[in-house]
Amino acid sequence: MFKYLRKIIAFQFIIAVVAIVWVIPRIIESQSYSFNWAKQPDAIENVKFKKRPNVYIIQPDGYVSFNEMKNELYDYDNSKFETFLEDNNFKVYNNFRSNYYTTLSSNTSMFTMKHHYYNNPKPNFNELYNAREIMAGSNPVVSIFKQNNYKTSLIVESPYLLVNRPKLNYNYCNINYSEIPFLSKGFEFYKNVNEDLEAAIIKNSKSDNFYFIEKLSPGHISTLEKDSKGKEEERKIYLKRVEEANKWLKSMIGIINNYDNNALIVIVSDHGGFVGFDYTRQSKTKQTDRDLLYSVFSVNLAIKWPDNIAPEFDDKLTTSVNLFRVLFSYLSNDKKYLNHLQDDKSFIIINNESPFGVYEMINEKGEIVFFEYVN
Repeated sequence: MFKYLRKIIAFQFIIAVVAIVWVIPRIIESQSYSFNWAKQPDAIENVKFKKRPNVYIIQPDGYVSFNEMKNELYDYDNSKFETFLEDNNFKVYNNFRSNYYTTLSSNTSMFTMKHHYYNNPKPNFNELYNAREIMAGSNPVVSIFKQNNYKTSLIVESPYLLVNRPKLNYNYCNINYSEIPFLSKGFEFYKNVNEDLEAAIIKNSKSDNFYFIEKLSPGHISTLEKDSKGKEEERKIYLKRVEEANKWLKSMIGIINNYDNNALIVIVSDHGGFVGFDYTRQSKTKQTDRDLLYSVFSVNLAIKWPDNIAPEFDDKLTTSVNLFRVLFSYLSNDKKYLNHLQDDKSFIIINNESPFGVYEMINEKGEIVFFEYVN
């Protein structure tokens, strides 16, 4: 009996040592982490709105642009939904793309209005460090809306953005932390975002409001090689989910228009569907094929501008990092905030067939390149 007890103690000791070796570097990293990259080059954080529509940012995860749907990889006719948007006074921006390739890295850049270049990633990197704290917590975009006396609401389908329980900067979130299991991966349960948004709209009828609504639809192909069903089957599964996403978006637009027919509504996805690859992480291999890279970065952007009048500078809408600078320039009637737009470049972390690092894959002209980013 004592012999087995010694083995158990020895085993537990080994586990403890491994845990310490894993945890200590991350504690040091968290203590030394700098947000200097997120500092604004101007006074945009003090912007004052002259227009005050309710603002809805609707994010269908992984929804590739209508243009890319038409190419050989997707080979899908999505014209009926595109026509639906246009009939509902949306302006579609077909050449829009993300700057980064995952939900967290793309949205962190969008909500800070700055490039982070993955902030010096390590070879075992999976996600941008502190991304959830920035997205759901302290970021310039939410702070700007709050300074302009907007109520801010985060309405998400799953707790994926909340699993490490960041300190929320939003006035309201439809998921309570008590609902999230410890050691959650973010997909243990799903909320009805339509019902939650409608309830929030009714409750907030007397205030100016900013809503960020995210749904994991259509998503993307399988993440890992072991889960992949092959590129053609993954394509079919993705396109079926596009049809489901279209139904959801129509429903969301109907809800908003029913209560708020002159709102600023932005549909913007976080990245593409990765169709053409067998699995998403395959994209981290050196790649120069134009259609494959646009399958990663090309995203759907459609905006319903109040009074159906788009600003004269909406041609600046090229990548997601600059989305809110353009929106804030519109809301403030002040084009000076366009003087500090970020580079419209798209980056990915490569770890195969080239030295590990952050690489620029698409330049400001939309051309395919392959340059390592050096900080």
